[in-house]
Amino acid sequence: MSVMVDIRSVHKSFGPLKVLDGIDLQVRTGEVTVVLGPSGSGKSTLLRTINHLEKVDRGAISVDGALVGYRRSGDRLHELPEREILKQRTRIGFVFQNFNLFPHLTVLENVVEAPVAALKRSRREAEETARRLLDRVGLADKAGAYPRQLSGGQQQRVAIARALALEPRLVLFDEPTSALDPELVGEVLDVIKDLAQQGTTMIVVTHEIGFAREVADTVVFMADGRIVEQGPPGEVLDAPRHERTRAFLSKVL
Repeated sequence: MSVMVDIRSVHKSFGPLKVLDGIDLQVRTGEVTVVLGPSGSGKSTLLRTINHLEKVDRGAISVDGALVGYRRSGDRLHELPEREILKQRTRIGFVFQNFNLFPHLTVLENVVEAPVAALKRSRREAEETARRLLDRVGLADKAGAYPRQLSGGQQQRVAIARALALEPRLVLFDEPTSALDPELVGEVLDVIKDLAQQGTTMIVVTHEIGFAREVADTVVFMADGRIVEQGPPGEVLDAPRHERTRAFLSKVL
């Protein structure tokens, strides 16, 4: 199976604070990688480096065989122009913790916006795709509603449809259920599980251990900006080798 995401020796600091400390990670095409770890372990920053929302200090990240944010010239990396980076981002879907929907646009318009603006799709084609995706996330009847008229779970499902509208090669989820009331978590996780069954390549940062056990091909545990251990869910969640992992799981299980 081919490698979709290849992260090599990635370092990132904010001032004196080292947030990513030599991350190496490969994610295979069609697989789901779930990233666990305590707050402040670098999980969200790692996601943001994958689509170049954060620049790395050292190291390199490739998605689908192409360097993200840079081109290589000999031994040197040169940052790409902003429009090239934006083009790369269209191939990497990103679902944020707090939905980030446009409040002044309807649900349908939120999903249509990016394919029209970024991919230059016709509005009719984009609307057809958007309606299909809204149906897929169970919100076909909400196309004309505004975000404020939806529950948090519904807003997050719209955000997922919006990410999928660009037909990305990879979808990143940054704690997609952490802003939701407990009774709404399941409806969002069900949509992500459905994507996993259809072979969507995903990296999911979450605290939902049951979801990780059920859906992940690989579980990665991070602490202090490092990957402490990784492996199949049965190994990492049921027989963790590292004391940090055991301590974390004893608090959340």
